Amino acid sequence: MIFSNTPRPEVLKSLADVKYMPFWLDDPARPEPASALTEAIKADLTVVGAGFTGLWTALMAKQADPARDVVLLEAGEAGCGASGRNGGFVSASLTHNFGNGLNRWQKELSKLIELGHQNLAGIEATIEQFHIDCGYIRSGELNVALEPYQLDGMKEEQEEAAGYGDHYTLYDEQQVRAIVNSPMYIGGSWNPANGMVNPARLSWGLRRACLEVGVRLFEGTQVRTLEDRGGAKRVIVKTDYGQVESKKVALATNAFPPLLKYLSHFMVPVYDYALMTEPLSKEQRAAIGWQGREGLSDSANQFHYSQMTADGRILWGGYDAVYYRNNAVAPHLERCPETFARLADHFFQTFPQLTGLRFTHVWGGVIDTCSRYTAFWGKAYAGKVAYALGYTGLGVGAARFGAQVMLDLLDNKKTDRTELSMVKTKPFPFPPEPFRSPIINFTRWCMDQADRNQGKRNWWLKTLDALGLGFDS
Repeated sequence: MIFSNTPRPEVLKSLADVKYMPFWLDDPARPEPASALTEAIKADLTVVGAGFTGLWTALMAKQADPARDVVLLEAGEAGCGASGRNGGFVSASLTHNFGNGLNRWQKELSKLIELGHQNLAGIEATIEQFHIDCGYIRSGELNVALEPYQLDGMKEEQEEAAGYGDHYTLYDEQQVRAIVNSPMYIGGSWNPANGMVNPARLSWGLRRACLEVGVRLFEGTQVRTLEDRGGAKRVIVKTDYGQVESKKVALATNAFPPLLKYLSHFMVPVYDYALMTEPLSKEQRAAIGWQGREGLSDSANQFHYSQMTADGRILWGGYDAVYYRNNAVAPHLERCPETFARLADHFFQTFPQLTGLRFTHVWGGVIDTCSRYTAFWGKAYAGKVAYALGYTGLGVGAARFGAQVMLDLLDNKKTDRTELSMVKTKPFPFPPEPFRSPIINFTRWCMDQADRNQGKRNWWLKTLDALGLGFDS
């Protein structure tokens, strides 16, 4: 079944009283912000950005060497960017999905899957160690089929993945609808190696853990420039009202304008949008049969993702992925009424039993997208600076692994992680403007056409596939 993209007038009533802010961040548990940096200090390691990548980097650096002086700088507040705005899917995958990993790194895919499972276990261990109250549950994820051809792809993936150590369970229409009752769903694939979480509370829990182990945190502190003074063994990290003279620097700014300008060739900021419903009544919950907290996603190119929160709300997001010309990132882009209306209509097409349910929050957030759909890494300033970015929507889980790789690179350690081809290579760069915007938007149009034509990819998408640029998720 194909979603209609013309919102019905009655659907708009469900959006009448929404708050234009992320549900996760609208929480009295939100910590008071730390003070800004207003002086010149020194550090062994400075981490720029207090989203998941930066928080994990700072925490694990301090855990590995308690004597290391670690400073964490954040322009806003910890978790206020993508880390507090996402769907809360904690995936074991480091390669965005099995198919993407198979197409790009077949020879090392078994190792990547093994490392991904270790990474998920490490996240769970940290949540337990620091008693982080973030509603985490190893619930698994159900990828649902909307069209018969998608079932064929699921069966093929199941057979291939088993040989590499990933095990999926296929469900027919009756089995899927016994879990989540939607007339849109005709089958599905169950992946047990996924968890669901309140991402903002996970961010705040990691923030607290950083403070407990002795990380020095400064919020409201925008980093403006990095300065390498010739042969000096330190990098000067300059902020609005202070600076840090640091032996090493880890950059974790992801979708925001990079301090290393050339990284903008490899990453584009793409806006993703989401809705949150009011809590469902017992009757509404029974009508859709979604009694667990499984993560849901569908198999289209332009896909939806969804989770049932601990307090019985439904988060519903995805489908539109909007790039704004010239890599634009700005607060006003977080509001997109057209997309909110389309998402609401798709929600009620999926769950007509819930007609009359209202949404309480709508929001947008920016994703650091690269052409291979997975994180990439590198070093600069004679090895004193390292970076990780490009998670393309799966950073909630993969950010911890990205942080580990950054620390390995900064410490010049040869590990299983640093020897990966995925770590040693970079994605194909995006073209500059004025070509970037029309190419990205044309590609989105082609993906939509594929969804409306039994998944058949036209000449443009096939060309991108041949070049290893993906665009299949």
